[in-house]
Formats: sequence, structure tokens, C-alpha cells
Amino acid sequence: MALNETHRVEVTSWVESAQTPGSDFPIQNLPFGVFRRTGRHEPPRVGVAIGDQIVDVAACVDEGLLSGVSLEAGERCRLPQLNDLMALGPEPTSALRRALGDLLRVDSAAYHDHPGIARRVLVPMYEAELRLPAVIGDYTDFYASIDHARNIGGMFRPNDPLLPNYKYVPIGYHGRASSIVPSDTHVRRPRGQIHDDPDEPPFTAPTKRLDYELELGIFIGTGNALGSPVPIIDADRHIFGCCLLNDWSARDIQSWEYQPLGPFLAKSFATTISPWIVTLDALEPFRAPAYVRPDGDPAPLPYLLWDVDQRRGGFDIRLDVYLRTAVMRQRRQDPIRISRGRFTSMYWTIAQLVTHHTSNGCNLRPGDLLGSGTISGPDPDSRGSLIERTSRGREPIRLPNGESRSFLEDGDEVIMRAFCERPGFARIGFGECSGMIVPAL
Repeated sequence: MALNETHRVEVTSWVESAQTPGSDFPIQNLPFGVFRRTGRHEPPRVGVAIGDQIVDVAACVDEGLLSGVSLEAGERCRLPQLNDLMALGPEPTSALRRALGDLLRVDSAAYHDHPGIARRVLVPMYEAELRLPAVIGDYTDFYASIDHARNIGGMFRPNDPLLPNYKYVPIGYHGRASSIVPSDTHVRRPRGQIHDDPDEPPFTAPTKRLDYELELGIFIGTGNALGSPVPIIDADRHIFGCCLLNDWSARDIQSWEYQPLGPFLAKSFATTISPWIVTLDALEPFRAPAYVRPDGDPAPLPYLLWDVDQRRGGFDIRLDVYLRTAVMRQRRQDPIRISRGRFTSMYWTIAQLVTHHTSNGCNLRPGDLLGSGTISGPDPDSRGSLIERTSRGREPIRLPNGESRSFLEDGDEVIMRAFCERPGFARIGFGECSGMIVPAL
């Protein structure tokens, strides 16, 4: 889509908290999620975040504030998931986002003509429970960061860290959809088979090498029919939006089980996502060129190559990982940032991931989730997992309070945040993706 009035930096909202400096949810964002009022016996429904409030979209329909295409889309927001809205495609969703933006503007005629409208359509976030935004039928996790691939590969193959297929194929595996949980859900330390002594048989125990992985989640909007690949020129039309994703990983379980078929129980115990989906519409001002492949790297195969995607298929998203230990919570200390990545470092674009996924005729459905793979950069501070940050645990991170971490311990809370920023446009964010580790059973 092209830039339009929804991206204008000078537009403000009658929701005063939307203008708070550093807010993730100004009027230029308006991400979608699913919520329920705390303590009320009512089903969840679709909402849109603005400042510290949630717009109840169904309430806007009931108040007669939507019409035309936006009304059709708004009716889908009475449901306890976003799948039906996602299935409509990009135009109705864009129309709904624009209509809500018009309603929320400080100069909105509808706001001024309907006294008390704020009380009827807004829900304070502190009064809401945020749920999974969609029914996730399938989940695929990719491996799209070449720096992450080099960092991990170099630990096991120092002389040849990248496998021969990496620069030709967007590598991925089919993950577990049933164990995807919303932010703030506790994550129980998993047990599994561990083989840390080559002279002894494996044993079962709680993982000692529990890790996080900083990723972007990509939600599919309109699906494709079985047997009908999505050409790269149409890939964006099949993407509803993006969230944050933490692909929790038990490294000691993973190292024993992954050969020859790849990740299994080391990852299927939990994947955490942030509750708000930032639409591609909102991300439009922050498009960037695709990763520039150095001389000598092969060009993508023709089905993965489109000049427009190469010019603007990336997104300039900055992503941070924070850690708060149990000791820090007891002392009421703020979490500390231990990593900052940038999505422009990814070797493969989002469109390439969607196109490759469907290139064999695989059908994607509304609400399916793709993980980008760990977002890592070339510098130590930009590495998106502890196994990279600590060189497999050999170089622990020293925390300001005197603690250190090679891998996660019980009581540790991992908090992921992300934002986009560019001169001439409003800063937008993704909210938080957080989870705390609780002891194994």
C-alpha cells in the first residue's frame, strides 16, 4: 500500500494517552488484538489498541460509527478471534483501520456529535485480559537471519558454519501450534532426554540450558488454495500483520534430539507471542531495502526474486530483549536490556518466506503463524539468544546487580519489546512479549 493520511505525524487523538512520549500505540498504529473485560462473564472480542486504552470494535458497530466496507469488517470483530477478519483480505481491514482512525482523531465529528462515546467504546487496558489474537491452526518457524545461522553453525562447524543450502532456501520447520501462549503466561521448565556424556547413556531431567529466541511473528491473512502457490508479487496481500515471538528453547534437549529431523520437544513446550498484531498498513512508513547480499552470494532463485521486494521488502524494526531475575524483582529493580537487534539484518524477506512456504502448493490459512527465526546481528549485543550471547554458556553475561547468566534460571523473566522510528513519522511499537520461568514439575 502507499502512504496515506493514517501515517501523518501531525494527527493526534482525543485519547490523550496516545500522545504520551514513547507510547507504542499512537493513532498512527492501531494494532488488532483480542480482549475480555476482567471479571466479567462475557466472551472475548476484537479490540484495537490506542494509548493505554482498547477500542471495542463491536461497540463502535453498535453505536453506528462504522459504515460500508468498514462496517462489514467491524461485524467480524464480535468474534473471540481475528481469523474471520483476517480472511476478508487487506482492503476491508485497511478500511476498518482508517475508519477507526477517523473516529479517534482529535477533530473527529463523530466523537463530538456523540457525547459520552469514550465511555461506551473504550476499555482501559488495566481492566482487560489480553488473549491469543487468533486461532492458530499451523505454526512454521524459519531461520532467516544469516548472522544467527553463522553464530550457531560456527559453534559446531567452525570452518564452515553455513550449510550449502542456506543462501538458496529459506530454511524452516513445522512447529507446535497448541503450545503457543500469550504474553505474561508463565513458562514451565521442561524435562527431556539429555545426553551430555558421550560415554554414558542419556537420562531424563529438567533442562539446564533453557534459552529464549527473539523473533518476529507473521500472521497470515487471506489464505491460498491447496496446490496454488503464492507468487512473490502477491505475498504481501496474504499477510495480516506482525507481532513479537519468543521461541523458548531447551538447548541440551535440542542438541541430543534434533538429528536427523530437527527441533522437536526442545521447542514444543511453549512459544510466547505478544497480544497485539501490528498491520502491514501501520508498518508501511518503515519499509526498507532487503538485505544486500555481498559479492559472491547467489541471487535468489527466480520465484523468490522481485525487484520491488528487493527495494522495499525489509522492515526497519528495532527489537530489544530485557531480563529481570527473581532477585531483581525482590529488590524492585527494573529489567535490564541484554540485546538489541534490527530486522533489516534478515537474509530473507517476509514475502520470500510466504512465497517459499507455498511454492510446493502448501495451503496457508487465516491465522496461521510464521516465525522469522532468531533475529541476530553481527555484533555481540545484537545476538538474539543466550546461546549466542554467552558462546554456549562459556562466557556468562554479568548483570549490574552482581548476578550472571549463561542460560535462564527459575524466576527469570524475559521481556521483548520492539518499535519503529523514522524522521517525519510517528514512532510505533509492538507492546511486550513476556514470560517468566517457573520450576519443572
